[in-house]
Amino acid sequence: MNFLKYIELSAENLQFYLWFRDYSKRFNELPESEKVLAPEWTGDKSTVDLKNGPKPVNFDATAILEGTDFASDPKINESEKSGMGSNPFFTPPRTPTSLDRREGGESLDSSDESMLTGKVNHSQRAAGAFENAGLKWKPLTIQPYREEINRIISIYVADGGSRQLNLSSKERSSLLHALQSTTHPSAFRDVMTTVEWSLRCQAHPNFIRWTICNGNRPRVVFARGLGVGGIVGGLIAAIVLTLSSAGRAWRVMSLIGFFIGISTLIAAWKGMCVVLHGMHHRHLRPWELFTSEDEPQGYDAKLDSMDTLGSHDTSNSWEDEPWVARYEKRNVIRKVFDREVWIQEPALRQIQDTIFIQAILGALILSAVIVGIFCAFPKGNFF
Repeated sequence: MNFLKYIELSAENLQFYLWFRDYSKRFNELPESEKVLAPEWTGDKSTVDLKNGPKPVNFDATAILEGTDFASDPKINESEKSGMGSNPFFTPPRTPTSLDRREGGESLDSSDESMLTGKVNHSQRAAGAFENAGLKWKPLTIQPYREEINRIISIYVADGGSRQLNLSSKERSSLLHALQSTTHPSAFRDVMTTVEWSLRCQAHPNFIRWTICNGNRPRVVFARGLGVGGIVGGLIAAIVLTLSSAGRAWRVMSLIGFFIGISTLIAAWKGMCVVLHGMHHRHLRPWELFTSEDEPQGYDAKLDSMDTLGSHDTSNSWEDEPWVARYEKRNVIRKVFDREVWIQEPALRQIQDTIFIQAILGALILSAVIVGIFCAFPKGNFF
């Protein structure tokens, strides 16, 4: 979770995935009398909605027919006007530019109210998402978990949600159309395919590559500097011995510098520090350095869907977290030699061992080739 939040910047995919698994489990445990209220979603009925939806308006014809019996606006009978006071369910039509739309709750996807009050009305935001998708009738409130679904729509699906998923317009419209009809987990089928593909084919490979790096960036840069220094040292030694009157066998001594430098550079290119690897250690991540003593280790790996659901109102932004400023104040030397921890995962240690062996073999081959080239030159006898 920390990788997706701080590095990949896409923690909402895993949070939504965990919530959906828990939601499916809870939905399947409902009694049959409640399940029948939310039938399984079998397909897209958008063609029916388009057929029954609002017809395109010709504004020139509307202006000509205004005030006649052929006007497109709904007409109000005199009896209805006179009965407005006695009929509490009568509501006259509103104009699209009326300021009462905001008060009456028709334009509901706006976040102005939440910015002013600091609170989010998830039901209003969900209704606004339905309205923007062209869905006019309201979902049935008697369906199980309808309030929770409205909250999920407000946070993960609606535009401007605190953890909005990266969905296409078609996927968002299809999901809202399905959720308008039912709260059955099958309504999320297409979206879950996209989210799971993103986690399996993008986030997981990136996570593996990230975990291979056993040092922070200052330490890796420092290791690369040492690698370049070792190569330069071996090159200087080879040139000096070639120009001197020493025999060719002495030039083999430069292989030590080449070998150390190249192997360190190859490992650093993969994000590994060979010194840390020798101890099977890794640096603590910046957000791990300042965790409180009473917070259990690996807490992020044990988060369940209900815990993430309880914190849905907060976004995944971490720029204002306390550890950011504290880590920036640490000097470079302290970052290079930061606190370490033993790598507990055997599979990760095996991957790092493989990379280390590859670095050793690559350095041995390249060093032998370079030293062989220098040994081919005759003695310079300059000193």
